[in-house]
Formats: sequence, structure tokens, C-alpha cells
Amino acid sequence: MKRDELGDLAAFLMVAEERSFTRAAARLGTSQSALSHTVRRLETRLGLRLLVRTTRSVAPTEAGEKLAATLRPAFDEIEGRIEALGELRDRPSGNIRITAGEHSARTVLWPALAKLLPQYPDICVEIATDHRLVDLAEGRFDAGVRLGEHLAGDMIAVPIGPDLRMVVVGSPAYFATRPAPRTPHDLTGHACINIRLPTLGNLYAWEFEKDGRALNVRVEGPLIVNGSELMLVAALSGLGLIFVMEDQVEAMIADGRLVPVLEDWCPTFGGYHLYYPSRRQPTPAFALLVEALRYRER
Repeated sequence: MKRDELGDLAAFLMVAEERSFTRAAARLGTSQSALSHTVRRLETRLGLRLLVRTTRSVAPTEAGEKLAATLRPAFDEIEGRIEALGELRDRPSGNIRITAGEHSARTVLWPALAKLLPQYPDICVEIATDHRLVDLAEGRFDAGVRLGEHLAGDMIAVPIGPDLRMVVVGSPAYFATRPAPRTPHDLTGHACINIRLPTLGNLYAWEFEKDGRALNVRVEGPLIVNGSELMLVAALSGLGLIFVMEDQVEAMIADGRLVPVLEDWCPTFGGYHLYYPSRRQPTPAFALLVEALRYRER
């Protein structure tokens, strides 16, 4: 294969993944016209139409989808092996992109990075916070952080945090006007502040378990949010009950600003994992990050 042919394939893959000549050109540091010419040259050479272009969007044809699916693993392998050449350097270096939820980024990623990054100034970590389960290849991420129960089987999963627990809490002012719920079913008679799931757009059904019996309750109330910060503000104001990670409200429970209920229905569950494709060739920088994050019981 000639050198320019490899470049044409890389250019096509960028357009196919970005679904835009404008964004792809910006990432490649070239012009839209030059990129369009490159893709047309590749289509002519292959005798196949690879992209469907409209005034508003670009999408791969069936042939384009198959070519992109073939190219992405190959280019990932090339990039990984080139990055691995960093072993020949005195200091590990490179960029690492991670997708994670806000809670895991704050409680697990940041404490580890605060210690690691000052020691290795040639390593740069980019964190994209997102509650959705993100496709690593599509988003060009090196790894992601999610709960172990949500991971695909073809991923390497490294535990990076302790077991977690969700709790239902409300303010003393809220409970001054109504009795505390004794079972999850009682929540249907309470004002509950809920969260809308970003993946499907559904409202979160509060999940409980006791003596091996699982129970999901769909709650209602005066406020729906898509993040935990406003939920805490609303709960502290006495607007309603919230269902959040225990570590987010420990200090507020300790000083009496919030009161936990249904504690016997809120067991612990497996914590966060760092996950990445099993085919990934770890670079020295990535290996350092994995070890810095790896959870070790104290």
C-alpha cells in the first residue's frame, strides 16, 4: 500500500466517525475542500461510494460502514503500538481520555490524579463527565469508569473504588409535616425529587433490596433534575426526599441537616471499575494510571 493510500483511509475514517467534513477537517488540520477531494479519490480508487452527503449531514453507506469497522481496530492497534514506544523514553508521556460520571470523577478519579499527575508532567488526562454508557471506540476514549454491573463482557474491568450505598434522605423540616416511610411502598405518598436518566430519557426507578428481595419504586414529586447538586439543595430546603450516594450526604447526616430513612432497604453494592477494550495495547502512561486507580482495601 502506498503512503498516500493509508492517509486517504485515515481521512475517510475521521469523516465517517465525525459525520461531518467540517469537524473532521478541524481535527485533521486541513481544509474541507482538501478532505472532500481525498475522500472522492479513495471512492474512485475503490470503485465504491463510501459516504452519503447532504447539505446538513454526512453518513457512511453500507460499504463505508464495513470499511470503517475494519479500519478502526487496525488504526487503534497502530496508535497503541506507537504510543508504547514511549517505553524508550525516560518518563512516561501521552494523552489519556476517560469517560466517567460526575460522582466517580470526583470521588475516585480526582484523588488518584491529584497524586499521579504532579509526578509525571508529561502525562495529560482528559475526563469527559457523562452519565450515559459511552461507546469507547466511537467516542475515541481510552477507558471509562462505570459500575461493574454495567460493563460489557469483552472489556477488561479493574476495580477502582470501594462498595457503594444509596440512601433516602430528607430534611427535619420535611419530616416535621409527615411521618417517615417505613417501607419503599410508602414513598408513593411522599414528595420525591427524581432524576431523569440521560440514556433513555426515563425517570429513575428507586432501587431497594432487603433479605434478597429486590424492589423498584417509581416515585413522584414536585421536581425532576438531571444532576445531584440541585437535588441536594432541594432536599435541604425541605422540598422532598432524595435518593443519592451515601458519601454525598454523610456530613449532612452527621450534622443533622438531613435524616436517613429506609436504611434496612439500602444494602451496599459493587463499586466503580475502570474498563477498557481487551485488545488495547497499554502504554506506560496508561499502565501507570491503572495502577494508581486500582482499589486496594485498607
